[in-house]
Amino acid sequence: MKRSLTIVPLISILLQLIPVAIAAPPRQPDKTEECDILVVGGGLAGSAAAYEALLAGRVVCLTEITDWVGGQISAQGTSALDERKTQRDRLYFPRGYLDFRQRIKEHYGILNPGKCWVSESCYLPRDGHKLLYEVLKDAEDKGDGKLKWLPSTVIKELEYSPDGKQITGAIAIQHRPAKGTPPINTETLSAKIEDAYRYENSARFDKRIIRFVPRQSRKQTRTPKPADWYVIDATETGELIGLADVPYRLGIDPRSYLEPSSSSTTGDAYCTQGFTYTFAMQATAEPQNHTLPPFYSQYAPYYSYELPRLASFPLVFTYRRIRSAKPEQKLPSDPKQFPINVGDISMQNWTWGNDYRPGTSQDNLIYTRAQLQATGQLQPGGWMGGLRTETLRRGEEHAIGYFYWLVTGTTDSQLGDGVKKPYPNHRFLSGFDSPMGTAHGLSKYPYMREGRRIIGRPSYGQREGFMVWEIDISRNNFRTDFYRQSLEPDAYRRLWASLSGLNAAAVLAGIVSPEQVAARSRAFIFPDSVGIGHYAIDFHPCMTNSPPEAPGNTEKEGTRKGQGEAYPFQIPLRALIPQKIDNMLVAGKSIATSHTAAAAYRVHSFEWSAGAAAGTVADFALKNGVMPYQLVDDLPRPEPQLEVLQRLLAKNNNPVAFPNTSIFNNAWQDWR
Repeated sequence: MKRSLTIVPLISILLQLIPVAIAAPPRQPDKTEECDILVVGGGLAGSAAAYEALLAGRVVCLTEITDWVGGQISAQGTSALDERKTQRDRLYFPRGYLDFRQRIKEHYGILNPGKCWVSESCYLPRDGHKLLYEVLKDAEDKGDGKLKWLPSTVIKELEYSPDGKQITGAIAIQHRPAKGTPPINTETLSAKIEDAYRYENSARFDKRIIRFVPRQSRKQTRTPKPADWYVIDATETGELIGLADVPYRLGIDPRSYLEPSSSSTTGDAYCTQGFTYTFAMQATAEPQNHTLPPFYSQYAPYYSYELPRLASFPLVFTYRRIRSAKPEQKLPSDPKQFPINVGDISMQNWTWGNDYRPGTSQDNLIYTRAQLQATGQLQPGGWMGGLRTETLRRGEEHAIGYFYWLVTGTTDSQLGDGVKKPYPNHRFLSGFDSPMGTAHGLSKYPYMREGRRIIGRPSYGQREGFMVWEIDISRNNFRTDFYRQSLEPDAYRRLWASLSGLNAAAVLAGIVSPEQVAARSRAFIFPDSVGIGHYAIDFHPCMTNSPPEAPGNTEKEGTRKGQGEAYPFQIPLRALIPQKIDNMLVAGKSIATSHTAAAAYRVHSFEWSAGAAAGTVADFALKNGVMPYQLVDDLPRPEPQLEVLQRLLAKNNNPVAFPNTSIFNNAWQDWR
């Protein structure tokens, strides 16, 4: 009784804060699509999964809420490849990612047509979609597979087997402009997302209801297959994870010996990393007329260059310049001195600029399970995408306001007066032929840094569910007073036992003190690795108060504590396998990582690597009559079929480990 008394008021409060989802009952599907593998989400992870499955000869249904493949490189506008130099110098990436990278070079005649300084490759988002779609179609031809590409499509409902352990079907809604209405990318996402998830036609959209089911095999077999198909969640926010209601985490994890830099002792599901609506701007010969947005005064108190060393318009403009009018121009070593030529185009993605960073229950973007329940989204037919529409809208306004600040602003929220000067010789690029491909000029979907993250199945050493944790990848100095003072003595000892390698048992037994052991100088080696990644632990933290743009607001205290360098890391298969559902895999940013680890496991090549692994695993499982969880359920004992899978990945030039980084080599210091 006591428990119910505490839950009911909470739900009542949530119902007051969040509009309840209302959806009409479904009509009969207009079409049924059969596939071997249903990939939901056409970003880099989803595209990679489709790429590998197509090369394996599979029928792949690929759905995407926007009308572009590529996610980060296209629809989200972040067409500046985040790569580590040591990985890039060796070109040690999955084969599909290398294929795409090469096509950029061939298309432009140069890998970095933008002459940006944040990356070795900055280019137009619209070309990202075009080139990646060509990659997928070529994989279809080469592997004799079949790609069923379904843009502007969202999943509304899932169908399950009687025991609830398998997905047997999925109901989707594909939206197209109603007769006589403007094209699909005329409105921003916030204006149309709720309509996209409703079954009924509207003044805006004609809807096609599609039912996805496993492909019916013509071959007769007496042995029943463990699964008829696989469903891969490659969405940007872990949408199917929320809809299927499998165990997951959101936001900050509680501080522990596994996540010692956490800013919260209890966790904070509302504090996820900020999201960003990107846009493109172009340098002009003459000053432009810039109209004051009606909402500008609300967001103006937020904008800043952030740090004195970054207080330079040329530095910010060329940071992610995606088109250079003079690509052969020699540049000085200091980005602050980079010339800006008439016709240059810059994509903006700046922390104290167009990042939108909500962090409270009043404004969080990705609904928690309790919020989904309170809004009816976990009821049959009630799913509406799991996002707060109002926060999307504010993020859009925030981005438009940032452009106005860049070209006209004279104040800086962090650095004070006298720092920011106007730069009126620039225009905001919009239109269907613009880099973002939208009438409004913003990216079709925000760049997402963090979504729902599954909790994997119980595994050796992690009986509450598998996760990749901060200490598995971080190069942080865990000797500082913060860790001794913030962790209980037993937790501090367990931290150093985990970091000490072969001395772990002695440290746990108290035979050796934490001060007597040296931390390993490598990432944790996962026996079930199916992919790789390497990037710094990079945070764009939530803000303390609501709304994020409130004057004087600050980043939530302590949220950058875990930020810093990471060792090259692996993608364990256990991180791709959710609880409860046996024929579902997870790719991209929603694999089983902690909040801190996820800050490194989110960039372009990692997403591709995780997706390539998911696509390969799905094909392997279908071909060999095995469920993915059966490949890892006997660890740490040898798993022969897992080893076959890993050899297949390596043979296909999808690395599962970095060169010379093994359990026998602790000298990983050069991998920076």
